[in-house]
Amino acid sequence: MVEAVQSDVPSPNVDLDNEQFWGAANMRQLRIGQCTKCQKAFFYPRHFCPFCLSADVNWALASGKAQIYSYTVMRRVDKPYVLAYVQLEEGPAMMTNIVECDFESLRVGQIVEAVYVTSKNGSLVPMFRPIDGHA
Repeated sequence: MVEAVQSDVPSPNVDLDNEQFWGAANMRQLRIGQCTKCQKAFFYPRHFCPFCLSADVNWALASGKAQIYSYTVMRRVDKPYVLAYVQLEEGPAMMTNIVECDFESLRVGQIVEAVYVTSKNGSLVPMFRPIDGHA
């Protein structure tokens, strides 16, 4: 994974369902839910499987690699940014931001990797950037 990038990102709201996810993010790890009953991976953080409703779930370490599924450039703001859904290598989709890129060069299907952005309170927030300087 990559070093933290400084930003003015709002701090995450940590609760019982997502505290393990944010704790891992602060260690520069991307973790996703993994059901031990049906073996399916899922995201967003929660304590039950959204497929079979089992409460027997673990937090699996994800590779941090993904493909852009869909994105939009938010331009009518003081500081434009990219909001995207990425499809993680492990299967689940994740809403995120794409950072460190030329907005005009982004493409659906483009490979991205996790990078950790420092929020206002110092917590790290996983976002993604294009691999190999593409975009």
